[in-house]
Amino acid sequence: MSRAPSWSRRDALRALAASIAAAAAGLPGCARRSPDGRVVASLWFAYGGKNREVLLSLIDQFHREQGRYRIEAVYQGDYFEALAKLRTALAARAVPALTHVVGEVVPYLAEAGALEPLDRFVAGVPGGDLDVVEALGQSGTFVGGGERPLVCLPFNRSTPIAYYNRGVFRELGLSPPSTWDELRRAAARLVVRDGGSTRRWGFECPIDWWFWAALVGQAGGELLGPDGAPTLGGEAGVRALQFWQALVHEDRTMKPPPGRDYNAWQVTNTDFLAGRVAMIWTSTAFLRYLEDNAGQAGAGSFEVGAAPLPRDVRASVPTGGTMFVMPRGAAPAAQEAAFAFLRWMMQPEQANAWATRTGYMPVSRRGLEALSQGGYYAAHPNDRVAVDQLAHAAPWPWSPDLFRVQREAVQPRLEEAVLAPRDAAETLSEAVRAARER
Repeated sequence: MSRAPSWSRRDALRALAASIAAAAAGLPGCARRSPDGRVVASLWFAYGGKNREVLLSLIDQFHREQGRYRIEAVYQGDYFEALAKLRTALAARAVPALTHVVGEVVPYLAEAGALEPLDRFVAGVPGGDLDVVEALGQSGTFVGGGERPLVCLPFNRSTPIAYYNRGVFRELGLSPPSTWDELRRAAARLVVRDGGSTRRWGFECPIDWWFWAALVGQAGGELLGPDGAPTLGGEAGVRALQFWQALVHEDRTMKPPPGRDYNAWQVTNTDFLAGRVAMIWTSTAFLRYLEDNAGQAGAGSFEVGAAPLPRDVRASVPTGGTMFVMPRGAAPAAQEAAFAFLRWMMQPEQANAWATRTGYMPVSRRGLEALSQGGYYAAHPNDRVAVDQLAHAAPWPWSPDLFRVQREAVQPRLEEAVLAPRDAAETLSEAVRAARER
């Protein structure tokens, strides 16, 4: 995927706020109808490949099962490109009826008045409950999320997990590491040198905010202090950076993937599939892709194992992926169609189809129970890892500054801090100052 556009800068965030204010003053237009008379709702989505195929097949199924609504799905690039296009759509008062956004941006969009409250739609559901897994919905994803108006529903939700080459681990008599110290020792055993070059790395992880946030939580830190001010974990944030630095420079067992954002994620996956690294951290989202393609990049076929992230002083993982949202400004009939699709996607059959065909987590409580009782996880233990990790999921703070802190204060400094390397404490102090700027 391509790099994040310049929308990650503060002037673009301010432009988004101005766009939202302008859009809020406009009146929604009339909903379109398809040639067969159905009310059309536009859905903007932000991924390709297998996940795109699965989503489009589910939309086709929705069309077959009812004759009142039609969902018009439009690809908008990666998550950050889609956010930039949403800004433009808000300014033009031409928003989609439905889209999905990274979780960290939800508080900003909600506080700016860009999102349609969903409570009035949910009130029409028998029992008033969409049966969402709490840790993956708004109430569990954000601190105090259940006390706020409902503005999002879970879509492709994930946690970071560890993937490892079962054959290599078996050959060396290794088990997946459960602590930071075990990870360092395992990575040292897994690395293979050939003179001055490294033929196989022990460990690889994108130098990315999401994985750093996992390390901060494992080290016992919180991103915000009790007063809501950004602390970026304090000493725990520093230790998280130092852990990566030790793996890269002291142990020389971790390969830092080149590139930023999803470019680095793709490099990590490719290196693992090609046998250039024995263990990686990446998203649950890639589970099915990695299982289906292991060894096809030239390393010989191998079995992929999945494991929870190791702990330091505690186990901790952030949740990730995106949430469905309905931007303010769409025609009421289009909003009705969009929510009908949302409700359908939350049902166990569709939630489980999405999860089992991609690697994302099931968002329906009843669906999750059906998979467990039906033996799915016994037959697919890798799928169970992210679900089990929800017991240690750390909610994000509900802060309109969260996305700005991620994109402007932390992410630009991580790669330099690890690769240069820069002093970890100095880097985090600088990031805290940038995070507290308004």
